[in-house]
Amino acid sequence: MDSATIWEWIGYLASVVVAISLMMSNIKKLRWWNLIGAGLFVAYGLAIEALPVALVNFFIVLIDAYYIVKIYKAEKAINAQP
Repeated sequence: MDSATIWEWIGYLASVVVAISLMMSNIKKLRWWNLIGAGLFVAYGLAIEALPVALVNFFIVLIDAYYIVKIYKAEKAINAQP
């Protein structure tokens, strides 16, 4: 299997992971799955030299990471209350 085919399959996998993320009712799971899918798209975009694909998905990774941290901080604050 050549590297072009491998990267093509990574692109398909990224699409499936993002689609799965959008079916989540739990926002924490949605953010994690979406972060993984966007991360795969960053790798895919860089591999095929599609900078717009890589950049927009890198931005999505940052957004997902921000909200994941925010979610965990909120949960920690709720659990810390007496």
